[in-house]
Amino acid sequence: MGDTIVLNVQNLTKNYRGKTEPAVDNLSFQVPEGEIFGLLGPNGAGKTTTISVLCSLIKPTEGRITITGLDLHLHLNQIKSRIGVVGQDIALYEKLTAYENLLYFGTIYNIRKHELQQTINSFMHRLGLDAYKNQQIRRFSGGMKRRINLIAGVLHKPQLLFLDEPTVGVDVQTRNVIREFLIELKYSGTTIVYTSHLMDDAQKLCDRVCIIDQGRIIAAGSPSELIALHPECKELEEVFLKLTGRNLRDT
Repeated sequence: MGDTIVLNVQNLTKNYRGKTEPAVDNLSFQVPEGEIFGLLGPNGAGKTTTISVLCSLIKPTEGRITITGLDLHLHLNQIKSRIGVVGQDIALYEKLTAYENLLYFGTIYNIRKHELQQTINSFMHRLGLDAYKNQQIRRFSGGMKRRINLIAGVLHKPQLLFLDEPTVGVDVQTRNVIREFLIELKYSGTTIVYTSHLMDDAQKLCDRVCIIDQGRIIAAGSPSELIALHPECKELEEVFLKLTGRNLRDT
């Protein structure tokens, strides 16, 4: 991990009309280059709102966000080419082949054709999909779709990648393949902000995590640091349950 701060969030607050309490309440954190940063919390904690603001899908009520040193509000167009977003929902065209889908998404990023073809082939090989690139997405299993969905979000090799539940609903083999791929992205210099209901994934993948509840940070640090602060807990999931009173898998 480098010393360069890729994501800087200062005093982020988001109020929704008709709600007495803010969805996000004065949230501040930093993510340095090459880190996998977990944003964890039960339903209604403010995770989705926070990620939506960071991806510029909604505007904050207050606060300042910089991505790769650029103000999100002032330099949105420049920032868009530097970030990747992989949501929980699969965003692929069912009647197109895997390769056709990735070619389409690559052209949106204006990647040169030869470079795009090389990147698609490399990533599909890495994720074990070589033999399926000319099959229609509608014939894919859920785990295969999720792997293609992930590739689509990183074709342009973003500096900062936002991931929402990248391993939800997949088999153990696919989970392992995705986790290994994310670690490789990290070591290639990609910074990752990651949300998940799977605490085992978060504990194995994340360099640091931030647990939020009711829009506020209630704990932050590496998984091992948080476990050490609560000697009665042996796993990150137990720490989460103790701090929030809720099991993340059940929220």
